Amino acid sequence: MRYVFANCLLDTDALTLVRDTHEVDVEPQVFDLLHLLVRNPGRLVSRDEILTEVWNGRIVSESAISARIAAARKAVGDDGKAQRIIQTVTRRGLKFVAEVTADTPPALPRPVPMVQRIRYTRTAEGKSLAYAVIGTGPPVVRGGYNTTDLEAEWNTPSERAMFDAIAAHHSLLRFDPIGFGRSDRALEKFSFDTLAENLKQAADAAGFDRFALYTESGGVQAALRFAVKYPERVSRLAIVGGYAEGRGRRNPELKSDVMHSLVTEGWTAQEISFVSAMMLSYFPEGPLEAIHDMARNMINAASRETMLKVRAAIHDVTLVPLLPQVQCPTLIIHARHDNVHPLSEAQKLAAGIPGAELMVLETANHIPIPGNTVWDEYQRALLGFLGEA
Repeated sequence: MRYVFANCLLDTDALTLVRDTHEVDVEPQVFDLLHLLVRNPGRLVSRDEILTEVWNGRIVSESAISARIAAARKAVGDDGKAQRIIQTVTRRGLKFVAEVTADTPPALPRPVPMVQRIRYTRTAEGKSLAYAVIGTGPPVVRGGYNTTDLEAEWNTPSERAMFDAIAAHHSLLRFDPIGFGRSDRALEKFSFDTLAENLKQAADAAGFDRFALYTESGGVQAALRFAVKYPERVSRLAIVGGYAEGRGRRNPELKSDVMHSLVTEGWTAQEISFVSAMMLSYFPEGPLEAIHDMARNMINAASRETMLKVRAAIHDVTLVPLLPQVQCPTLIIHARHDNVHPLSEAQKLAAGIPGAELMVLETANHIPIPGNTVWDEYQRALLGFLGEA
């Protein structure tokens, strides 16, 4: 309740007393005494009632009672001589003589937790493609890092944080490509062009004709191909942790992919240490719990055979010939100290895409996650870009 009297406001929910727009610091017993009096304006409140309410019936000295009454008067701008607000009735108690208006403040609306509902559409080959839309507002499509799982990511705090932030202002579409997550797991051949078509099929099923597109890490390979092939459908493109060329393409002397070995040896749900080690190279700043969560999600999202196909494709891929064909506003966000896909790869993207902007974050994590010092900066930048008209 809020009680308004004289030039004061006593708020029992916030446990505050405000006088002349300034909050007054009061001790708990003084606040309790005022609360008792404002609930009973114009009525004599006996000494026994005061002892019961303020001191829980304990025996206290007259000086202690007098001190609290004096403090209450001072807090509301009254004094023992004027007694404009709190009046003493000798040997009987106190009377609150100021006019009091009481009201219940409107309850703040409780946020309704978002519920993810997974839907399915069929590809031209008859395979089931899983997708989900959350939030309301201008459409945004997330092109993930290939190995996604709608349900597992939704239940992972480090993954979920950005989804919730975007969906607070947009309709966010996420999907699992064929071969991964909740979609049909049968994958004969892995192709970034096919992943781009999966993106189109999910957008068509969700009714997204034109949308902002944001992508992370290896997801840039399919997202950028989509943006080039269907320029009329992409209003803007955000690339986080992307790269123009695979590690084998930019380092010809690199005969084998160390990540390939980690997948071969340790792609089992029972033993995540190998995959966690791989993820630690991407996220050296942690948090470690988030790394373990992502490792489990990746293992559960795809078979070892599928993941080996992904690693082989990533190793030798290049986007360089496609970059000049991107027509939409593009923001590239990259970690300065990324050891897997260095900043030079983001610079290639920015130099090749007409009008692209590059934002560098002071971190070693491939993609910022909650718990990193740059998380808030990253979130503001991405949301701001996606929200631009």
